[in-house]
Amino acid sequence: MIPRIPLHKIISKLNRNRAIVIYGPRQCGKTTLLKMITPQLDGDYLWLNGDDHADAALLSDNSKERLKRVIGKNKYLIVDEAQEIDEIGKKIKIIIDSLPGVCPILSGSSAFELANKLNEPLTGRKFEFFLYPMAFSEMSVHHGLRKEIQQIESRLIFGSYPEIVMNPGQEKELLTELTSSYLYKDVFKYGNIRKPKELEKIVTLLAWQVGSEVNTSELAGEARIASHTVDRYIDLLQKAFIIFELPAFSRNLRNEIKKNKKIYFFDNGIRNALIGNLGPLANRSDVGALWENYLVSERHKRNAFLGFHGYKYFWRTRQQQEIDYLEEADGKINAFEFKWNPDKKAKFPLTFTKNYPVNSTTVVNPGNYDLFLSID
Repeated sequence: MIPRIPLHKIISKLNRNRAIVIYGPRQCGKTTLLKMITPQLDGDYLWLNGDDHADAALLSDNSKERLKRVIGKNKYLIVDEAQEIDEIGKKIKIIIDSLPGVCPILSGSSAFELANKLNEPLTGRKFEFFLYPMAFSEMSVHHGLRKEIQQIESRLIFGSYPEIVMNPGQEKELLTELTSSYLYKDVFKYGNIRKPKELEKIVTLLAWQVGSEVNTSELAGEARIASHTVDRYIDLLQKAFIIFELPAFSRNLRNEIKKNKKIYFFDNGIRNALIGNLGPLANRSDVGALWENYLVSERHKRNAFLGFHGYKYFWRTRQQQEIDYLEEADGKINAFEFKWNPDKKAKFPLTFTKNYPVNSTTVVNPGNYDLFLSID
């Protein structure tokens, strides 16, 4: 098993009279992470799976006496796929308030369902962690930096879901299974989707436009559905950890794009499977988009691991001056351009650098991207 970076942070937060909550997409390794946690626990634990009806039935009662009998003398209660347990938030609140010697550890693949059940009852009573498909920083530690860099073409095409990484040669078959069996499971189950084909159409359109600015009205027109329905689908897809947004940076320059956004996929392999192209880079016309999606998604993981509390943007003017990616924190801006060709130069527009407090400008290419994604 490849060690996951959140492991040590999670261990450090145990036994503080709060629940541990781990969110992440299906098949990203949450159950494996829980199994990595158990050998480091300083007491016995009870493991329940919300997908198991018998396990879920054990937590069917909200009474303190019942919960105490179920947990017994165990110091830890682990609930995998906790979103499947009715009123799980209320039950965990009772445990934290009434059984102070017990530490609950929960995982869930549906942010909108589990978060809805936990947020109000567990306000001030939980530590939240997000687990994503395997990160560059995790794999470079496990495989060694040199070997992981050599895998860059595979990562751009097949992505970094654990099963994909651990089974070279089976990527196409496994990605097909992942996208057909798991990708929409939580969205369909908890999103009240009446027309699944509409959602699938929007996801595919977003996959084709990755790295480009997305216009909701245009998507609605292409899919022949209402704009507010497109907005709802995008929101659900974000809560299912399939995509995420990058807003436009705009402050005081007249010609800046203000309202547009870009959409990225958390995993390149998912994106490529959705458009039906898992071919090699030499035969592709979208290498620039793949490179950009990979870097932005991996930087997202890296920032989450480091606890980055700044803001992330892209920037463009109506005159087509643009910067691929910005990070703003503590009143300073770091600007990045992404180039797959290491010989290709990039210019950062003076319109931007003269008008904003730019701390640094960096061109990220295959020769230095490990520094962009490092957590050291």
